[in-house]
Amino acid sequence: MNIDFDKTNGLVPVVIQDEQTLEVLMLGYMNKEAYDKTVAENIVTFFSRTKNRLWTKGETSNNFLHVKSIALDCDNDTILIKVKADGPTCHTGARSCFNTSYNQNFIFELQNVINERYDNPSADSYVNKLRKKGLNKIAQKVGEEGVETVIAALAETETDLINEASDLVFHLLVLLREKNLSLEVIAKNLESRHK
Repeated sequence: MNIDFDKTNGLVPVVIQDEQTLEVLMLGYMNKEAYDKTVAENIVTFFSRTKNRLWTKGETSNNFLHVKSIALDCDNDTILIKVKADGPTCHTGARSCFNTSYNQNFIFELQNVINERYDNPSADSYVNKLRKKGLNKIAQKVGEEGVETVIAALAETETDLINEASDLVFHLLVLLREKNLSLEVIAKNLESRHK
């Protein structure tokens, strides 16, 4: 990448974004040395303006930011890094330094939880219990929740509809995982249909 460090006195702003949810997690700054270290280690390292040194995010908290992709803006003076975060990004313990009121893309995190349950089954996990019953039972649950969602939409309260729709989405995510599909595949398909 042809990053223009000279334009901004040796430091460029770096936007850190969650690779799946696209939520902006934080803003930091890099000099060339921090950028090179980030690329070499695939862990985000900034130049701390207050400490006047390189600072790897997570060096004290272990909440590292694992690099998934790096992009440069059209002026070559701002970097966008998509990451997988090991934990909260903000020093306050919040998911994001921007204190968003809720995780607007929690559905991707839920998909990750389901994947984790598949990869590391636990006897008391509902996902594991459902998985043991097999594809037919998982598909049946999606059908049941679909019908319950329709009934709630037609004859029950808004709260009932929200709860049934939530159950439907959850079971659909389990079905997609059972078939080795993901929300990303569905999103790409919907995007291609939209064109």
